[in-house]
Amino acid sequence: MIHKPKKVFVDGPISPQFIADSIAKHQSKTTIGAHNIFLGQIRADEKAGGTVTGIEYTAYTDMAEQAFHDIREAAFARFKLTCMHIYHSLGLVPTGEISLFVFVSSPHRRATFEALEFIVEEIKAKVPIFGKELVGQAGDYTWKENK
Repeated sequence: MIHKPKKVFVDGPISPQFIADSIAKHQSKTTIGAHNIFLGQIRADEKAGGTVTGIEYTAYTDMAEQAFHDIREAAFARFKLTCMHIYHSLGLVPTGEISLFVFVSSPHRRATFEALEFIVEEIKAKVPIFGKELVGQAGDYTWKENK
């Protein structure tokens, strides 16, 4: 089944309330037996100029939205999923905040484990999103590597 492209990007950090609301919306879907969630959080890594205070994300949005859509379609074709949601931040996300939220649901747990790992690895490898790590208080930055 071909799915409609979905809006993936959100401005700034992804809030705990947004995540909780997403989970709550699935209580009425009684064919689901398992959910799995990945939350990418900004670390306060130590760099040459000091401690990372946040990441400012930019993207080629049209290309990125297409890449996210292609990843979704590949995951639905490969795994028995009921639904999937992917959200990624644009703009500044301070350390300790969430910048990536992937939520998959299936009748059975194994599919959620396998699909989630596949999706996150594909996002890191294929989506044109760029992170500028802000370091220290002086406004210095380094470009983040996707690892």
